[in-house]
Amino acid sequence: MPEAGATRWVSLHVETLNDSARERAIEVLFNGGAGAVQEVGSALLTHMPEGNALELACRALAAVGATVGRTELGEVDWAARWRTRVGVQRVGRIAVAPPWLSDEIADAEFQILIEPAMAFGTGEHETTRGVLALMQSLVRRGSFVADLGSGSGVLAIAAAKLGAGRVVAIEMDPDAIGNAEENITRNGVADRVTLVEGDAAALLPLVAPVSLVLANIISSVVMELSPIMRRALPSGGKAVISGILVGEREQLLTSMGGDGWTLESELREGDWWSSVIARG
Repeated sequence: MPEAGATRWVSLHVETLNDSARERAIEVLFNGGAGAVQEVGSALLTHMPEGNALELACRALAAVGATVGRTELGEVDWAARWRTRVGVQRVGRIAVAPPWLSDEIADAEFQILIEPAMAFGTGEHETTRGVLALMQSLVRRGSFVADLGSGSGVLAIAAAKLGAGRVVAIEMDPDAIGNAEENITRNGVADRVTLVEGDAAALLPLVAPVSLVLANIISSVVMELSPIMRRALPSGGKAVISGILVGEREQLLTSMGGDGWTLESELREGDWWSSVIARG
């Protein structure tokens, strides 16, 4: 028998018809109380507690044309579950691990310890690994890096470990800030990484000019920030972008090309595409 007042959880699998509907569905999920939303191909995956907020979210999703699949999970000990699922990630010279697996990355040139917050930003996701791979040849000693949508802070921490003299990590989700602060301190880079809560569109111009921009966010936001990122960089300055589905590549390159960007390098893992673009 479940304890009185115990929280029971539901897994949601959401399919949308187009990019616009997907963005509205993501907004609905976050507004409904989802702590994180994972994009896997055309699907959105998340978990929400049973209750009125869940039912309202499902109705709102239906209103934007989304198809919602529900799986009852019952009571879940999330802390225990994430501990069993989060492992070591090695990307070039960088290794990322949760604190309890620190011994397993002792041989890495650059070691990053991330306390999982619903397994986000630990290097488990293809988009995070894509940025970690591409940025390693771009961070120069003493450079100034801006990390947009920093989440757990893993990319900002990596930039500092690679030699950046100053990193500004911008994150608008207040729930991510505490975790990022802890991770920055745990990795000994608090003297070089400044975490700022707010909208990257408003904050990036205030800290510009920067040497390199990292943006692991959804494609629509990358396109929205494109002219702002360009103005924040010197001529020839570069950005690493990710969070983009392979099927969105052509649309994004057309849009970014119109803003004066050129594609320098790219990689694909699964359904996800990451790239380095240069300011003309």
